[in-house]
Amino acid sequence: MTKKVLIVEDNELNLKLFCDLLRAHAYDARGVSDGREALAAARDFAPDLVIMDIQLPHVSGLELIGLMKADAALRRIPIMAVTAYAAHGDEDRIRKAGAQAYVSKPISVMRFVGSVQALL
Repeated sequence: MTKKVLIVEDNELNLKLFCDLLRAHAYDARGVSDGREALAAARDFAPDLVIMDIQLPHVSGLELIGLMKADAALRRIPIMAVTAYAAHGDEDRIRKAGAQAYVSKPISVMRFVGSVQALL
């Protein structure tokens, strides 16, 4: 059965890249560019994994991770956080929020795909 991945990413180029990479590896990838749509999209799509940008307009990826982990219908879904603004201590903060993996941008294609495979 094909694994489903929801990507929450406001940068259209990154969103396309992530979707294309995942589809090339036989995943069913769906993207949302507005974090305000992430929870509804996750409930509707029922993904096996969520890839979450941390720097989003309107609502932060950290806040969305917390909301997903507080939701009984969504908390089982593993989350891989991605961010371009990695500062000292960010990975710990992101993992404490509930993300199971962390990848910094610009991504390494091999590391990105390997992290997805490890979570699924």
